[in-house]
Amino acid sequence: MVTVDELFAIDSLLTDTERQIRDTVRRFGEQRLRPHVADWFEQGTFPARELAPELGALGLLGMHLDGYGCAGTSATEYGLACMELEAVDSGVRSMVSVQGSLAMTAIHKYGSEEQKQQWLPQMAAGRALGCFGLTEPDFGSNPGGMRTRAVRDGSDWVLNGSKMWITNGSVADVAVVWARTEEGVRGFLVPADTPGFTAREMHRKLSLRASVTAELDLDGVRLPGDALLPEGKGLSAPLGCLSEARFGIVFGALGAAADCLAAAIDYARTREVFDKPLAAYQLTQAKLADMAVELGKGQLLALHLGRLKDRGELRPEQVSAGKLNSTREAIAIARQCRTILGANGITLDYPVLRHANNLESVLTYEGTAEVHQLVLGEALTGSKAFR
Repeated sequence: MVTVDELFAIDSLLTDTERQIRDTVRRFGEQRLRPHVADWFEQGTFPARELAPELGALGLLGMHLDGYGCAGTSATEYGLACMELEAVDSGVRSMVSVQGSLAMTAIHKYGSEEQKQQWLPQMAAGRALGCFGLTEPDFGSNPGGMRTRAVRDGSDWVLNGSKMWITNGSVADVAVVWARTEEGVRGFLVPADTPGFTAREMHRKLSLRASVTAELDLDGVRLPGDALLPEGKGLSAPLGCLSEARFGIVFGALGAAADCLAAAIDYARTREVFDKPLAAYQLTQAKLADMAVELGKGQLLALHLGRLKDRGELRPEQVSAGKLNSTREAIAIARQCRTILGANGITLDYPVLRHANNLESVLTYEGTAEVHQLVLGEALTGSKAFR
């Protein structure tokens, strides 16, 4: 028997450091996270504040950033870490992704030196958590329509509005909030204890249950002038952060798919149907072969995109291609694996339907499949079709 990694000789494409990081994160997931994740999912809880210092000690928070206590790894190494985290649960990868690729990247890329010194070392160590407030109740795929506004009042800014579907929102120490101003869209750092700022955790979710999701309300939130991210000007600033996070999804979604496939293969080899293992039937083998091919192709694409990013050559439409492919194939693999497990596949004794439910969100957030199709369509034809 061979694994998908062996089938596609994935290890031969990785450096020693990349394999070491992958294996370290895999061990952490197996020992610290996997024994509890089904319970977290069932209970709709996630111990973000408890886990953050442990993730920080491993160098996983803002790991692709340089300085300020960040690990300064390559993009490919970050992607491989995302793959292993999401093999446990999409909620774990989402927490790390929002902390590093969204909140910390916004501060690192657009913040003042004082803002970087204040927040990034704490966030890299997991002593402080951040969230990223862009999506609004009525504006997801069209963030340019945001209604949250920031108005100057002397040397201060006053913010009013709301944000929705904000990962880490109710446990964050600081929120990176994007608002419309007379100068265009700008970003602000909003400490969680600022008067007028409220974060309410969202419940009754059927996906990403092992993840903290919140709605943010800003009611006359007064901030000093130095809360503004000085280099974050226009909608391109938050969209640049989203591109970083999407890159992690390119790898991460495949981790969920790989975990589903491994569970399905193990189940098929041990489950007897009509006096022989389920794995010995042609239809089962056809399903497994097709899924292995799609997973392997996705991993090869992800690695290729990682190498492009490490060389500074990755374009936004290439990230869209990776995000579209990985999420679309991962959810198809998870659903197909569920058919192999039969009725057992709907229980939390196995990971497949938990992953499938999570991937429904991953397919949608940070650009729906349809949005990425339109990004690719524009790149291919030169014509915009968003409106």
